[in-house]
Order: sequence, then structure tokens, then C-alpha cells
Amino acid sequence: MKFKTVYTCQKCGFTSAKWLGQCPDCSAWNTMTEEVVQEESKSAKAERKSFTDFSSEMTKLKDAQSLELARIPTGIKEFDRLTSGGLVEGQIILLAGAPGIGKSTLMLQLAGSLSRERGVLYVSGEESSSQIAGRAARLKVQGDNITLLSETNIENIINAAKTSKPQVLIIDSIQTIYHPQFSSSAGTIAQVRECAGEILRYAKPKGIIVFILGHVTKDGALAGPKVLEHMVDTVLYFDTERDNILRMLRAHKNRFGATSETALFKMGPLGLEDVEDASAYFSQTSRTKTMTGRAFSVAAEGTRPILTEVQALVSPTHYPFPRRIATGIDLNRCQMLLAALEKHVNVNLENRDVYISLAGGAKISDPALDMAVCAAVISSARDKALEGTSVFMGEVGILGQAAPAYMMDRRIEEALRLGMKKIFVPPMREKSAKSGLVYIEDLYSLSLHIK
Repeated sequence: MKFKTVYTCQKCGFTSAKWLGQCPDCSAWNTMTEEVVQEESKSAKAERKSFTDFSSEMTKLKDAQSLELARIPTGIKEFDRLTSGGLVEGQIILLAGAPGIGKSTLMLQLAGSLSRERGVLYVSGEESSSQIAGRAARLKVQGDNITLLSETNIENIINAAKTSKPQVLIIDSIQTIYHPQFSSSAGTIAQVRECAGEILRYAKPKGIIVFILGHVTKDGALAGPKVLEHMVDTVLYFDTERDNILRMLRAHKNRFGATSETALFKMGPLGLEDVEDASAYFSQTSRTKTMTGRAFSVAAEGTRPILTEVQALVSPTHYPFPRRIATGIDLNRCQMLLAALEKHVNVNLENRDVYISLAGGAKISDPALDMAVCAAVISSARDKALEGTSVFMGEVGILGQAAPAYMMDRRIEEALRLGMKKIFVPPMREKSAKSGLVYIEDLYSLSLHIK
């Protein structure tokens, strides 16, 4: 058995025989780490199996048969919505998020729900069994079919899984698991790749559902190699800071469903609770009052319309250069909208600071919020209050023109359901007969309604 020393990029997995300050592949600095790896012979490389063992004969597409995927509901409505109705046998899910955001809490709640009909093996490399049991008692999770294991050796984990034969396997977290045949420390690219490969090779043929928890770096990216995201079937990210009560779970990859949905949770005394009426949560202030610098819009997260409150503050600046700050919405897009307002509506912002925020801690990138942002800025700049029963929806271009966004019918229905009396929208191809619609062609016509 021969060993050799290589330098591996901890961000993309590029290997080099010598140390480099910058990775030639991903251009990241100071990510090359020395690792000692086993040098395989040519015969060993030829005999080594792939991660998934999906070898098959060549088949024409017209002759291949598609399989109907049987969904397994988890019992948590928001999670089932995110995963397009539930889980699939043999599905490998990677859950990433900042420390303390609720990954282990969500996993324990899912384990308690799935254990009613399936055996669950919960493996933790960070906590003891007594700590997990204490958290389960706080969350009132009772699972007779949940088996706990505190272990970091992947070989012992696989052996325990072969003994208990679970239908659901939870690994918390992949950065703490190591393979004894590799001398590198846990969390390095070699360890993460090989440990995940061992789990896939064991779980896929047996149809075991696997949850793999992963940490994120200070930049918000998944810690470890990107190859881990390619190996799994589904990648879920917690999108909100842990200090916020609201937790937004997004699907960045899903081989068994859509990636456009978002699950909303709020942290409570009994763990993560579903937020079914997101519109009521995000519109925090009373809609019966008129307020300066506040405008409502209806954003779309996947197929769900959400009433969103846009707040803007325009104030005289005390700095040489006016400040432009946006929270929850893209700053570059806001700056483009501010430039369009100055050009087409003659709103003087050159000596004023502009602060734009989405209420409720939301982070939404929806072009339909453009008109609400412009309305809130005009309202604050002119000190003219907007009615809380008005809603603004539409995309605004740099030339000042307004255009409809996707799912306008669903957005309008949600606004009417919430009791909105005036709905400002761009002209649409098919005129709607619904009451309360006010058509806005450009920023100038929008400014005429804010006087």
C-alpha cells in the first residue's frame, strides 16, 4: 500500500502536486491543503465501483419506461410542499445551514414523524445520545422506532445500519464523519467525498432515505466540496439568519421535484412550526392605516403568492455621497429603480439617503416588487401617505415602463382575498374584469396617483 502527498482545494476539489496560493480551477485564495492519500494501482481503479452503480444497457428513449414515484408524506406540511408532496425511497437529501439555525431540530421533528411507520437511525457526530434525548423531550418528540448513535467512524456507522436495518438514516453532520483508511482530518474534501460515497453505496440499492446535514462557511456556501452537492438527489438550504424567528428553507436542487418552492417555518417552544398564512406574517403593520413610505405588493415564492410589505425611507444626507441601503431585496436592482425615478419622474435623490427594506426579514428576488419599491420611495420623498388597502405589482424597466410579472392572476386573487381595494398593475394582454384594478403604464402614471 503506497501513499502520496497532494494539495487539494477545499472549495472545488482541484488537486496539485505542489502548494499553490490560488487555485487554478476556481480562483480561490489560500484553499490548498496538504493531504496524504492512498495511491491506487491500475487494477484497483478498474475494479472500483461507481457511487451509484447505475450501469445499464443502451436503450432508446422511446423504449425506456418511466416509473411513477410513490411519495412518502413526512407529516410536516411545509416540508412536504417543498419536496413536491413528500420523500421518495432511496432519496439522498443534503440539508445545509448556519450553526444554530435549526437543522438538528428539523431533523428530530422529521424523525419523530417518519418513525410512526418506519425505522429511523439518527447518527450524531456532534452530540451524545443523552443530549439528543434531552432535545427530543423539549420538542415532545416520541419515537419508539428511533435509534440513536453517537459515532464519527463511517465504518461503524455502516455496520450499525446493517444491524438495525433502518428505512431512514440521518447523519448529523457530514463534516464530523471520517473514514479510517484516509489520514486526513474530518471535514476535508477527501473525507467528505469518501464518507458520502460510502453512505450512497449502502443506502441507494436498499431504498433507504438518507438525510445528510452540512455546515456552511461564513460566506454562506456549503462547507466542503461541491462534489457533495452533485452526489445527492436534493439540496436544501436554510436561507435566513439564525437570529431571525422566521426560517426559510429553499430547494437548490431536487431530482424528484421542483426547486421553485419555499418552506416557511418559525421557531417556537416546540421547535419549527409551519407558517401556512405567509401573507399575514410578512405584512406586519396594520393595513387599515395610511403610512408614508410603505407600499404593499404580492410576491411569488414558487406557486405561493405572499403579501409583502415594502418600506422606504428617504431622508437628507449628512455624507458627501448619499447612502443606498437595501435589506431583503437586491441592492443593484434598487439602485437601477432609483435612477429611473430620478430620470422619468424628477424625484430628487442626489442629496438624500435612501433605505429600502422588506418587512418580516424576508429575502425575495421577485421583479413584481419593482412597482411597490418605486411607490414607497415616491411616497417617502414627497411625504405623501399610501393607503394600506392598495397593492402595487409589476416589473419596472430602466426606461420607466411597467410590465406584468408571471402569475399575475394568482397575485390578484391573493390581493382580493386579503381585502385590497386598489390593485395597481401594468396593462395585461387579457383585460381582467375583477374590481379594483388600476392600470399603470409607466413611472410617470404611477407618480400621478401619489400626490
